[in-house]
Amino acid sequence: MHIRDWPADERPREKLLARGPASLSDAELLAIFLGSGLRGRDAVQTARDLLASHGPLRALLDQAPTHLATLPGLGPARACQLAAALELGHRHLAAALERGQVLSDPASAGRYFTQRLRTRPHEVFAALFLDTRHRALAFEEMFQGTVDGAEVHPREIVRRALAHNAAAVIIGHNHPSGDAEPSAADRAVTARLKQALSLVEIRLLDHFVVGDGPAVSLAARGWV
Repeated sequence: MHIRDWPADERPREKLLARGPASLSDAELLAIFLGSGLRGRDAVQTARDLLASHGPLRALLDQAPTHLATLPGLGPARACQLAAALELGHRHLAAALERGQVLSDPASAGRYFTQRLRTRPHEVFAALFLDTRHRALAFEEMFQGTVDGAEVHPREIVRRALAHNAAAVIIGHNHPSGDAEPSAADRAVTARLKQALSLVEIRLLDHFVVGDGPAVSLAARGWV
């Protein structure tokens, strides 16, 4: 049975229009992108096969376009379209911060750090510099490490904050292991940076640890 022969409230496109994209499963969202399936299989079943063999969804979407192009049901054209769609999503997420709007929702900073750092194979420590109204001035990757850690130099972050004339800073780094639980070392670095920045009257607002799932906020834990 083709998808067009399904009951209207079960077809992915109609379901999206009626209930919103959040109501769709991973396979249904991917099926909308595919448009059609392999011979003898509809788009939803083809999407399910892709997720079963190469998923879950994040693992599939993190693949390089050259690898996606080799997967059944995708091919070069769809792989390029999927990579472009992902990049559009990344840029949409970053747009509010990058055009200097006020950061009124702290969770948006966590999502931004996640988008920038989650797929990196080694630990990367970054800083988001803000003005007095908490508008983004710049985002910089400050330090890179091995799969186990990065050496953080508070003096360099203070120097870059002063160069941007920042009034506040949000920092973040990724855990390539996928476990976003802050370590004792993460808490110690946070305390050192907070103290160093306070000496030049710059506030440290938060420290996000990025892994699988939502970024963990040290401020929410009371550690900033």
